[in-house]
Amino acid sequence: MKTGIRALGLCLLSGLFATVALQAAEAPWVTRSNENAKVLLQVLAKYSPETASQIGVDGFDETIVDLSRDTFDAQQADLNAAISDYRQRATGETDAKVRQDLQILSGAAADNVSSNAVNRKYLIPFIDVTGLVFGVVQQMLDPRVPAARQQTIAVRLAKYAGLSKGFQPISELAKARTLERAQADASLIGPYKGEVEQAIGDLPTYLAGIKDLLGKSKVKGWQRSYAALEKQLTDYTAWLKSDLLPRSRTDHRLPPEVYADNLHQYGVDVPPEELVSKALTSFAEIRNQMTITAGLIAKERGFADADYHAVIRKLKEQQIPADQVLTLYKARLGEIENAIRTQHIVSLPDRAASIRVATPAENAQQPAPHMSPPRLIGNTGEYGEFVLATGVAPSDGSKGLAYDDFTHQASVWTLTAHEARPGHELQYAKMVESGVSTARAIFAFNSVNVEGWALYAEAEMQPYEPLDGQLFALQARAQRAARAFLDPMVNMGQVTPEQVKSFLMEEVCLSEGMATQEMQRYVFRAPGQATSYFYGYQRLMETRQATQLALRAAFNRQAFNDFVLAQGLLPPKLLRAAVMEDFIPSQLRAH
Repeated sequence: MKTGIRALGLCLLSGLFATVALQAAEAPWVTRSNENAKVLLQVLAKYSPETASQIGVDGFDETIVDLSRDTFDAQQADLNAAISDYRQRATGETDAKVRQDLQILSGAAADNVSSNAVNRKYLIPFIDVTGLVFGVVQQMLDPRVPAARQQTIAVRLAKYAGLSKGFQPISELAKARTLERAQADASLIGPYKGEVEQAIGDLPTYLAGIKDLLGKSKVKGWQRSYAALEKQLTDYTAWLKSDLLPRSRTDHRLPPEVYADNLHQYGVDVPPEELVSKALTSFAEIRNQMTITAGLIAKERGFADADYHAVIRKLKEQQIPADQVLTLYKARLGEIENAIRTQHIVSLPDRAASIRVATPAENAQQPAPHMSPPRLIGNTGEYGEFVLATGVAPSDGSKGLAYDDFTHQASVWTLTAHEARPGHELQYAKMVESGVSTARAIFAFNSVNVEGWALYAEAEMQPYEPLDGQLFALQARAQRAARAFLDPMVNMGQVTPEQVKSFLMEEVCLSEGMATQEMQRYVFRAPGQATSYFYGYQRLMETRQATQLALRAAFNRQAFNDFVLAQGLLPPKLLRAAVMEDFIPSQLRAH
């Protein structure tokens, strides 16, 4: 699963923001904390109303982002005012959890201030307007969104197209903001050429996706706005090709300060050099485990070549017919849930999890399997769904690159554990059902907090899978370790994008399509984000092992896992403190 990095930033409009929903009776401290969170929610709604609407903030379904002016100074001022407000509130707060949430809220605002500043310092802003519009249409026409709310997309489309009174086409405004910054500061660097080329190539897929979603919906009055937007977005894409592409940089590397900020926003709090060192060692250890497991499979099945590369490629030949993929994933989920209950790994909801296959436009926007979240605030029982990406979407006339990584028998185990249960879907469901504060569900959110649990979930299930499933669990872990050294290395210029892709295909045994989207993720889709999986897993496993050391015979795995999920999306340091200060003492008393 992949997410945006700045909760208040424009990047969230791309649809990469993945979080959790809240639906439970609130504890008194949660109610008080949520009142505090409203300050920052209002700043979010002011500068990114589409995101506010998506997470459930009332009153913004018809509002769109204001690109008619440069809002940098105003946003920074509002964020700094929120920080001052929260610091003042913290001085008189006596409840430890509310005070901790005030720290989370203040920290989130401060992170946005610093991130906005560093990006302003170095980069010409680039907005993939077509991807933005597709993301908003997709969010509003999600079947989990009530029909009355879905109808408001017609209002937004009219505003995006400049057909509503007082509005100009968003494509023209985006162009103006890009040119404004480029002309204001000659030292700013343009977007990476590959990113702009990707946006140009994705136009037909996105337009088809928007029209398909609207055509299948019950929304009325969208046709005129769509027709205008189709022409405007086509013209905007032509401008990208004729004007912005020549200004784009051919060197994919970000300024070091920008890349360091990316890592921080995703939750990685160690220098990239230290991350590389840890990940290289881990990859070597996982590769040894893969060699052992592949040898056992080769012996069991009579394969001539026991090398892990050969065994993985042999197993990937067992592709599932397209019309049987969902059936197999749902069957595997049932087997995993049985193992969870039998082995007392974690508490499960009574309801079934949702799994579906991605559309071509979803593949273009997020070409990796992921969890699609429901709204966070005012949730009425909606839950997340596991979306199975099937390949890199066709781009600018190409045929696209299909995956063979997730549609064979052996791979289904670990991907289901990661995206469904006991991974992301369960992570979200627990917060829906038990209730956590807005601060912990929205503003504490980052990739380390979320992805660490999902990799931990894979590891929890690995011992109960067949040998071929265990091999692909190890392959997935090796991929995450590879991410944690390849992403920093390519961004520090130590390897090239082509070398990244070839390493992933040859040593991790990914398909060309999967290796391509991985390389794109490190280079321009979300530099730094891919490191969060490995780092989050390492930090959570540290806490788990420290807990087992403290409790020894009194350690209860299900109780520990339930406690971790009940904390919401606490960052590793705060989670460790909660475990040490609350969980361990309570378990010792009970024992």
